[in-house]
Amino acid sequence: MHSVHSDGTESAGEVMAAAHRHGLRTAALTDHDTTSGWAGAAEAAASLGMTFLPGMELSAEHEWRSIHVLAYLVDPDDADLRTMTDRIRASRLDRAHQMAELIGRDYDLTWEDILAQTQDGATVGRPHIADALIARGLVHDRTEAFGGILRAGGDYYVPLFSPDPVTAVELVVGAGGVPIIAHPAGRAGVLPMPLLERLLDAGLAGFELDHRENRESGVKILRRLSRERDLIVTGSSDYHGAGKPNLPGENTTADDMVARIIDRGTGSAPVFG
Repeated sequence: MHSVHSDGTESAGEVMAAAHRHGLRTAALTDHDTTSGWAGAAEAAASLGMTFLPGMELSAEHEWRSIHVLAYLVDPDDADLRTMTDRIRASRLDRAHQMAELIGRDYDLTWEDILAQTQDGATVGRPHIADALIARGLVHDRTEAFGGILRAGGDYYVPLFSPDPVTAVELVVGAGGVPIIAHPAGRAGVLPMPLLERLLDAGLAGFELDHRENRESGVKILRRLSRERDLIVTGSSDYHGAGKPNLPGENTTADDMVARIIDRGTGSAPVFG
């Protein structure tokens, strides 16, 4: 689940409240490249009698493809991981500046418009630019923004720095975390087997297989691999508040898989309400 600390539209506490309203008893906050929402989420979850699982969604890239590594129970103060997330967030900010300048040449959009859509400490990204375009009446919603003005490879697109996925997995493991590949069977297809082998050798713990963007053909391949290697399999709502149609709990993770994540993670601990 995502909050205003990255590309969600609700505070970390509001995200936990939304999870509670939808009947969830355990929820993770996995903002992009930041752990700054943990304290608010933990406080809210505890007050609601929920279990909070600290997490993060670490950006990575293989060739042309964006790969997101869910990092559960990492140490938020691990020096190597913090150095990388600081670099990624700096790249996001620089990228947003460049895209704002490019878009502003053709559309009525300024950097101030984008800042108006962010919260202090948030990881600035394309969703904030999309929200600025919506506020200006230039597009109707984020889907239209990402399919047009902000589309990858378009006239206004600027690449983002991200580590390769093997490095990302190694950083998560080094910080005591449990690395899970997010929505690994989407439109781009399953990662090539040689890369999957390298990721598993680096400490990859499993795959997020229950996610609305996954395609069944790829899920079948990864379920078979997960059974063969005894990997962790998770679900996800990928809730972003009003930023996506996804609802809390539309996909959940089995209790035994949550227990395996908790047993394996050493960088931080769940907060039990």
